[in-house]
This record gives sequence, structure tokens and C-alpha cells, in this order.
Amino acid sequence: MEFTIRPFRPEEGAAVNALALSAFAEYRQHYTDWEAIAHHLGNMAALAASGELLVAAWEGGIAGAVVYVAPHRPKQAFFPPEWPILRMLVSAPSLRGQGIGRALTEACIARARRDGAPLIALHTSPIMQVALPLYLRMGFVLEREAPTLWGVPYAIYVKRWRAAD
Repeated sequence: MEFTIRPFRPEEGAAVNALALSAFAEYRQHYTDWEAIAHHLGNMAALAASGELLVAAWEGGIAGAVVYVAPHRPKQAFFPPEWPILRMLVSAPSLRGQGIGRALTEACIARARRDGAPLIALHTSPIMQVALPLYLRMGFVLEREAPTLWGVPYAIYVKRWRAAD
């Protein structure tokens, strides 16, 4: 499968929002307030205002997306402000296992290195049975628990490197 990681274009907002909703749909029963989380997911494109929204373009559409939030940019209070983070990694359910999530995560890591950061962080949940193992294989380690969101447990994971790496 050939796809291209590139910056989001504003005209792709509806496609990115729909992709985020479809990517999380399988977790619907885990959340105590699906309507609340669906509202946030359905506005993923709005995150481009506070971070770099990247997409995996494939066959004229969007196969995946993620938001890179640089150090000292607005982010959830449970992250130190100097940490870069990745948010809302999503891929089309029918295309999982094709390397989209890995490529989008690597693009965020490259941006964190570009920004001179010694690490990148994210938060995820054990219910994310594809994403969490991917992050662990990529060298992310559990840092600490994060607040529960809509009844689902979350934790913070960090990938660190030395300046020479």
C-alpha cells in the first residue's frame, strides 16, 4: 500500500472528522458518554489550530491522521507544557495493519526532533488494542496514569532519545 504523509488541507476537514469518528466507533460501548466524545472526535480538524495536523493520503482520500503538538503549545494539563505530544492518531479501520499508524507516529517523532525535544508523549488506553501495542513496539514506555476520560482508563506514554540518536 502506497500512501503519502503530508500536512492537512482545510478542505479535508469533513473527511478527517468522519475518519476520526469511524476509527473510534468500535470503542463506543466503552465510553460512558459516547455523544460527548463523538462531538470531540467529529471536530478533529479543529486541532489544526493548535498543532500540525498530518494526514496519510491514499488513492485520493484520507487513510489516517494525527496531530503533532509542539513544545509550549496548548495541550491537556496532564502533559508538561515543554513536552511535544501526538494526539488523535486515527486510521481507517479497513486499512489497519498497513503501516499508516506507524508512519504518522514517525512523522510526529521527526517533528519533535526537529523542535529539539528529547522526547515525545501521548496518552492512550488499553482498549486501543492496535494502537497501544504499536506504540510499545516503537519504544514508548508507560510514564504514569492519566485521568479517566468518559469512563475509560488512560495512561501517558513517552518515547525518549539522546541528542545524538
